[in-house]
Amino acid sequence: MGEVKKVPRHLQKYVVDQQYEKYTPIDHAVWRYVMRQNHNYLKDTAHQAYVGGLTSSGISVEKIPNVTDMNKALMPFGWGAANIDGFIPGVIFFDFQAHGILPIASDIRKLENIQYTPAPDIIHEAAGHAPILCEEKFSEYVKLFGQIGSKALATSEEHELFEAVRTYSNLLESGKATKTEIEAAKANFEDKQAAVTELSEAEQISRLYWWTVEYGLIGSVGQPQIYGAGLLSSVSEGRNSLTDSVKKIPFDLQTVIETGFDITKPQPQLFVCDSFGQLIHAVNEFSKTMAFKVGGTKGLNKALRSNHTATMEYSSGLQLTGTLRNIIKDENGEAIYIQTEGPSALAYQDTELSGHGKTAHQDGFGAPIGKIANSLIPLEELSDEELKSIGIEIGKEAAIVYESGVKVTGTPQYFHRKDGNLLLISLKDCTVSYSNQTLYHPDWGTYDLAVGDRITSVFAGAADSEQFYADLEEVETKNLVKKELSPLELLYGKVRDIRENKVNNIDAVLEEVIGKLTTEFKKDWLLRIEIMELLVKQNLLPEKQVLLKKQLEDIKLLHEEYPVLIERGLMLTAK
Repeated sequence: MGEVKKVPRHLQKYVVDQQYEKYTPIDHAVWRYVMRQNHNYLKDTAHQAYVGGLTSSGISVEKIPNVTDMNKALMPFGWGAANIDGFIPGVIFFDFQAHGILPIASDIRKLENIQYTPAPDIIHEAAGHAPILCEEKFSEYVKLFGQIGSKALATSEEHELFEAVRTYSNLLESGKATKTEIEAAKANFEDKQAAVTELSEAEQISRLYWWTVEYGLIGSVGQPQIYGAGLLSSVSEGRNSLTDSVKKIPFDLQTVIETGFDITKPQPQLFVCDSFGQLIHAVNEFSKTMAFKVGGTKGLNKALRSNHTATMEYSSGLQLTGTLRNIIKDENGEAIYIQTEGPSALAYQDTELSGHGKTAHQDGFGAPIGKIANSLIPLEELSDEELKSIGIEIGKEAAIVYESGVKVTGTPQYFHRKDGNLLLISLKDCTVSYSNQTLYHPDWGTYDLAVGDRITSVFAGAADSEQFYADLEEVETKNLVKKELSPLELLYGKVRDIRENKVNNIDAVLEEVIGKLTTEFKKDWLLRIEIMELLVKQNLLPEKQVLLKKQLEDIKLLHEEYPVLIERGLMLTAK
């Protein structure tokens, strides 16, 4: 099988132990019900890669998958899997995928949310996403999407909205939150949603992801097939997606990025692509509008709005990573000086420059942008001799004046070059000024002058993630408290043991379980379905089959979702 996929160091802090033994017999029954329903329906309606992909990706219909097994099974397809702790920021999610790693939240939906949950769960993450990754062209799309999506810049309001969504959906799924807590979280989520007033590139690309990887259809509008993970993992939405109640729209990049979504509601429309190649073309086209390809003042403005770690790359190849705090602009509105705040770092070709990590620049970094006034050739392209000819020489006081009016005076200590390009000039006794502002004072220490006459790329995150995030704390793995199984969970366990051929006296055990269900658990429908399956398949206890059917008819009246769930469960008892 070869080596399994290794998680890059800067992403390891999001990885947690799956703690497989935490799953109860009810959890496995929920998995099995959803998977049997979906497999039965999707074998005829999903993309042809789905059924084979389930097996190939290490997933069984019978029990919740072990993420370690999935990691090994996905290796031949150029993928791996890692267990993560619930919601992670979109940029991080895409970063995992860019490295060919499927991030899987290991919690599983509660029985009462069996049809759909807005919180990430293992049914969605494993059974939804993994099978189609075994399709080569789709796999290429998801990796490419990861590489592009991980660079997308969001606004600070969107970062706050993400936290609000995570809190709200986790409360909904926890089953322990009070009505007051849920209402407060919902109100906060709605407030944060209302505060998002502009469409960032991160939001646009997340829409492209949502309407393809999560909720995509492929083929023709008249005869589409399902490939989106949200549809492959939802009992109700998967079925509804191909009915006339959901509008089908031919895939079009502009329409897709203009169409918002609500993760808490079923989707009213879906987009149908004609091939995965069409999606690869679309994400490449969209990337041309993004700050990492456009750069310039436009890109810097997006980084400023994000109020999060971003990287600004100069035409020299020098990369500055930090939180952009201020942009000084000329009378034409073009950026001529940028300032980051807090720990910042310098890199070249995504590798941190020695001596220029966060400790060296822990209070931020200031740097001019633009051409110098007394040279036709960009500063980064000048040799030592050419620098000397315009008065820039090691050990001698120099004045570097930019066309913008920014002025740098000081004594150069060394020139930092890479691949023939000048990246930095370190100066002592340095003053940087613009108009009547002092941007750098000699008392502040050595000034590292970033060299480059324009900003060619701006993107979310760090240039050298491994170094920049090396000191961040890991996600705390929750200690597994091995709780005692409830009486109902023990009954589910007994039925599971029968199915796994661990019981000899099947009739007696089933009679005992049915007796306890009848007297103590009058509302539980799923275990009754599991028992009916065993009784029908093995032609056992006909009178008990009649009793269970009668009980299930009564249970149908208790909740509006029960009639459909029970009928669909009974339909598969003989399969």
